[in-house]
Amino acid sequence: MIIKQKGTHDLYGNEAKKWKYVDRVIDEVMDKYNYNFIRTPIFEATELFHRGVGESTDIVSKETYDFMDRGNRSITLRPEGTAGVVRSYIENKMYGDASQPIKVYYNGTMYRYERPQSGRDRELTQFGIEVLGSDDELIDAEVISVPVNIFKMLGLKGIKVNINTLGDNESRNNYREVLVNYFRPHIDELCEDCKKRLEMNPLRILDCKVDKDLEIMKNAPKTIDYLNAESKARFENIKTYLDELNIEYIVNPNIVRGLDYYNHIVFEIEADIEGFGSNNVIAAGGRYNGLVSTLGGPETCGVGFACGMGRLISALDLEGIELPINDSIDAFVMYVNDEEKKEAIKLCQELRMNGFKVETEYTSRGLKGQFKQADRLNSKLLIILNSEDLKNNEVKIKNNVTKKEDIINLDYLIYYMDEQLNEMMYDDEETCDCGCHHEHDHECSCGDDCEC
Repeated sequence: MIIKQKGTHDLYGNEAKKWKYVDRVIDEVMDKYNYNFIRTPIFEATELFHRGVGESTDIVSKETYDFMDRGNRSITLRPEGTAGVVRSYIENKMYGDASQPIKVYYNGTMYRYERPQSGRDRELTQFGIEVLGSDDELIDAEVISVPVNIFKMLGLKGIKVNINTLGDNESRNNYREVLVNYFRPHIDELCEDCKKRLEMNPLRILDCKVDKDLEIMKNAPKTIDYLNAESKARFENIKTYLDELNIEYIVNPNIVRGLDYYNHIVFEIEADIEGFGSNNVIAAGGRYNGLVSTLGGPETCGVGFACGMGRLISALDLEGIELPINDSIDAFVMYVNDEEKKEAIKLCQELRMNGFKVETEYTSRGLKGQFKQADRLNSKLLIILNSEDLKNNEVKIKNNVTKKEDIINLDYLIYYMDEQLNEMMYDDEETCDCGCHHEHDHECSCGDDCEC
């Protein structure tokens, strides 16, 4: 038997419905924020990630899936989304678009060759946004607010926003020098990776999971103490905008992020949920003002974030959040003989093209078996075909909730179904004292202040 590869998962059944529901919420929120969807190739030239993400990062040095194709070209499966989006921005000359900034979002698979463990797979899905062409602190605050608001809409309560700043190039270079001088006398205490990072990218030492509990890590210099006046003012402006957006946050000077392209604001959003473990970051990002020019484009400001979809779904499960997934169909079309079967498929086609969610019988079950299948599919209506009724251009239709049956002319079937399904929708809602409708067991749309 051939089995799936290590670090990958099949997604199907109820779990797939959760993912699709979250996808729809993301699409709807992105539409409200006026972000356009972008899809970039799953594989790119290896140079893109080596130059963009950084040679000294774990992603490039240890985790990328690199291979030579039949044309002897070095190809890499994308390990993250930002570099590909920036490549597309440059290649398609989006910087020439009169409508700036360019605001895009993606939702797709990434690949990292790492040891599979809880929350870390070799094939993973990330949702993320990128804003290119604006250096305004307001867009920094907006980018942080997007995942926070999505998580709140999904019902997550145990989220914590950590922010920090690396400052501009001057501030970052000053801090880098201080950090190297601080860690050099303690180099023998560091892990092998951090010994290499000391010269290549010392900021990444602070992001080390192996040495994080060492005393020298706890007492390391903080980025905020080495900011110039301009970088300090920028960080204060971002905090002011976050306050205006009612986004609660914690200034955490230990956050530096693992990728080389970050400057100024960096942030991580944790799922502070019992049982989620120490590796609990579900979204992270920051500003990368030098990345576009590094990859051959014009000087362009950029900011974005990425969210691990698998971790987000796990967080929802651990918090016991039941997503309002519609697990029913509008109608099940039933038949017995071959003549009725032909009419059934024609009727299914017509109803589906008119927007109804419809199923019929495909495994030669008798009527009794079809009734059971309709119940398994939570069918709201049953359309029972009968040869005698069909001669009169009629069908029997049964409300599977009230059990009421009617004989309906096929010319009026769509109107009848609309009426029945609308009644069911309102029957499944409650009317509050405030006059609002909401489904049973769900909060009123008025919000938490409603006393209904």
